[in-house]
Amino acid sequence: MQMQALNFPLFNVRTRIAEGSRTEIFDPVRKLYVALTPEEWVRQHAIHYLIADRLVPPGLMAVEKEIRVNRLRRRCDIVVFSKRGNPLMVVECKAPNVKITQDTFSQALRYNLSLNINFMLLTNGLKHFCFELDYETQSSRQTDHIPSFLEMSAI
Repeated sequence: MQMQALNFPLFNVRTRIAEGSRTEIFDPVRKLYVALTPEEWVRQHAIHYLIADRLVPPGLMAVEKEIRVNRLRRRCDIVVFSKRGNPLMVVECKAPNVKITQDTFSQALRYNLSLNINFMLLTNGLKHFCFELDYETQSSRQTDHIPSFLEMSAI
Protein backbone atom coordinates (compact mmCIF):
# COMPACT_ATOMS: atom_id res chain seq x y z
CA MET A 1 0.00 0.00 0.00
CA GLN A 2 1.51 3.32 -1.09
CA MET A 3 1.08 6.05 1.52
CA GLN A 4 1.47 9.80 1.14
CA ALA A 5 4.73 11.52 2.10
CA LEU A 6 4.25 13.55 5.29
CA ASN A 7 5.82 16.59 6.91
CA PHE A 8 7.65 14.49 9.51
CA PRO A 9 11.18 13.06 9.47
CA LEU A 10 11.53 9.65 7.83
CA PHE A 11 11.74 6.59 10.05
CA ASN A 12 12.29 2.87 9.57
CA VAL A 13 8.74 1.74 8.73
CA ARG A 14 7.93 -1.85 9.69
CA THR A 15 4.96 -3.24 7.79
CA ARG A 16 3.62 -6.67 6.99
CA ILE A 17 0.81 -8.21 4.99
CA ALA A 18 -1.80 -9.83 7.23
CA GLU A 19 -4.74 -12.09 6.47
CA GLY A 20 -6.91 -10.88 3.64
CA SER A 21 -3.92 -9.01 2.13
CA ARG A 22 -4.38 -6.20 4.66
CA THR A 23 -1.27 -4.10 5.26
CA GLU A 24 -0.29 -3.54 8.89
CA ILE A 25 2.27 -1.22 10.48
CA PHE A 26 4.18 -1.83 13.71
CA ASP A 27 3.35 0.47 16.61
CA PRO A 28 6.38 0.77 18.96
CA VAL A 29 4.25 2.03 21.86
CA ARG A 30 1.57 -0.66 21.77
CA LYS A 31 4.20 -3.16 20.58
CA LEU A 32 1.92 -4.70 17.96
CA TYR A 33 0.96 -4.47 14.32
CA VAL A 34 -2.14 -2.43 13.50
CA ALA A 35 -4.09 -1.88 10.28
CA LEU A 36 -2.39 0.69 8.07
CA THR A 37 -4.90 3.42 7.31
CA PRO A 38 -4.14 7.02 6.32
CA GLU A 39 -4.83 8.18 9.89
CA GLU A 40 -2.64 5.40 11.34
CA TRP A 41 0.13 6.45 8.94
CA VAL A 42 -0.01 9.95 10.46
CA ARG A 43 -0.23 8.57 14.02
CA GLN A 44 2.86 6.38 13.55
CA HIS A 45 4.83 9.29 12.09
CA ALA A 46 3.82 11.44 15.08
CA ILE A 47 4.84 8.68 17.51
CA HIS A 48 8.24 8.22 15.89
CA TYR A 49 8.78 11.99 15.77
CA LEU A 50 7.95 12.38 19.46
CA ILE A 51 10.29 9.52 20.40
CA ALA A 52 13.24 10.31 18.10
CA ASP A 53 13.15 14.10 17.86
CA ARG A 54 11.28 15.30 20.95
CA LEU A 55 12.86 12.60 23.17
CA VAL A 56 9.60 11.33 24.65
CA PRO A 57 10.20 7.93 26.30
CA PRO A 58 7.93 5.36 24.59
CA GLY A 59 6.93 4.03 28.00
CA LEU A 60 5.43 7.42 28.85
CA MET A 61 3.10 7.42 25.85
CA ALA A 62 -0.35 5.90 25.43
CA VAL A 63 -1.92 5.30 22.03
CA GLU A 64 -5.69 5.31 21.53
CA LYS A 65 -6.05 6.00 25.25
CA GLU A 66 -9.64 5.65 26.38
CA ILE A 67 -10.96 8.47 28.54
CA ARG A 68 -14.38 9.57 29.76
CA VAL A 69 -15.69 12.99 28.81
CA ASN A 70 -19.13 13.86 30.20
CA ARG A 71 -19.84 10.15 30.76
CA LEU A 72 -18.98 9.36 27.14
CA ARG A 73 -16.10 7.11 26.17
CA ARG A 74 -13.57 8.76 23.87
CA ARG A 75 -10.18 7.73 22.55
CA CYS A 76 -7.20 10.06 22.38
CA ASP A 77 -4.81 9.27 19.54
CA ILE A 78 -1.71 9.85 21.67
CA VAL A 79 -1.20 11.01 25.25
CA VAL A 80 2.26 11.90 26.60
CA PHE A 81 2.72 11.47 30.36
CA SER A 82 5.27 12.87 32.82
CA LYS A 83 7.57 10.58 34.76
CA ARG A 84 5.05 10.89 37.61
CA GLY A 85 2.21 9.74 35.36
CA ASN A 86 0.54 13.12 34.83
CA PRO A 87 -0.72 13.83 31.29
CA LEU A 88 1.39 16.48 29.53
CA MET A 89 0.21 16.48 25.93
CA VAL A 90 -2.63 15.12 23.85
CA VAL A 91 -2.04 14.53 20.14
CA GLU A 92 -4.99 14.42 17.76
CA CYS A 93 -4.17 12.85 14.38
CA LYS A 94 -6.21 13.11 11.22
CA ALA A 95 -5.67 11.56 7.79
CA PRO A 96 -3.68 13.76 5.37
CA ASN A 97 -6.78 14.58 3.34
CA VAL A 98 -8.62 15.88 6.44
CA LYS A 99 -8.19 19.57 7.24
CA ILE A 100 -7.37 20.64 10.77
CA THR A 101 -10.29 22.88 11.73
CA GLN A 102 -11.87 24.53 14.73
CA ASP A 103 -13.78 21.26 15.22
CA THR A 104 -10.46 19.40 15.54
CA PHE A 105 -9.27 21.96 18.10
CA SER A 106 -12.57 21.65 20.01
CA GLN A 107 -12.33 17.84 19.97
CA ALA A 108 -8.87 17.92 21.55
CA LEU A 109 -9.98 20.59 24.01
CA ARG A 110 -12.87 18.35 25.13
CA TYR A 111 -10.33 15.61 25.94
CA ASN A 112 -8.69 18.15 28.19
CA LEU A 113 -11.78 18.15 30.42
CA SER A 114 -10.61 14.73 31.56
CA LEU A 115 -6.83 15.05 31.16
CA ASN A 116 -5.83 18.60 32.23
CA ILE A 117 -2.88 18.68 29.87
CA ASN A 118 -0.58 21.63 29.12
CA PHE A 119 -0.06 21.00 25.40
CA MET A 120 -2.19 19.94 22.44
CA LEU A 121 -0.78 18.88 19.09
CA LEU A 122 -3.14 18.66 16.12
CA THR A 123 -1.78 17.13 12.92
CA ASN A 124 -2.83 15.65 9.62
CA GLY A 125 0.79 14.82 8.86
CA LEU A 126 1.11 17.77 6.49
CA LYS A 127 0.30 20.60 8.88
CA HIS A 128 0.95 20.63 12.61
CA PHE A 129 -0.61 22.98 15.15
CA CYS A 130 0.67 22.97 18.71
CA PHE A 131 -1.00 24.88 21.54
CA GLU A 132 0.00 25.60 25.11
CA LEU A 133 -2.91 25.84 27.54
CA ASP A 134 -2.89 28.39 30.36
CA TYR A 135 -5.24 27.49 33.19
CA GLU A 136 -4.80 30.77 35.08
CA THR A 137 -6.05 32.86 32.17
CA GLN A 138 -8.20 30.06 30.73
CA SER A 139 -6.62 30.60 27.34
CA SER A 140 -4.47 28.86 24.77
CA ARG A 141 -1.73 30.12 22.53
CA GLN A 142 -0.28 28.54 19.45
CA THR A 143 3.39 27.72 19.88
CA ASP A 144 6.04 28.12 17.20
CA HIS A 145 7.36 24.59 17.74
CA ILE A 146 6.46 21.20 19.19
CA PRO A 147 8.01 21.07 22.67
CA SER A 148 10.54 18.47 23.68
CA PHE A 149 9.77 16.10 26.54
CA LEU A 150 12.01 18.24 28.76
CA GLU A 151 10.07 21.40 27.83
CA MET A 152 6.73 19.68 28.42
CA SER A 153 7.91 18.40 31.80
CA ALA A 154 9.19 21.83 32.93
CA ILE A 155 5.71 23.35 33.13
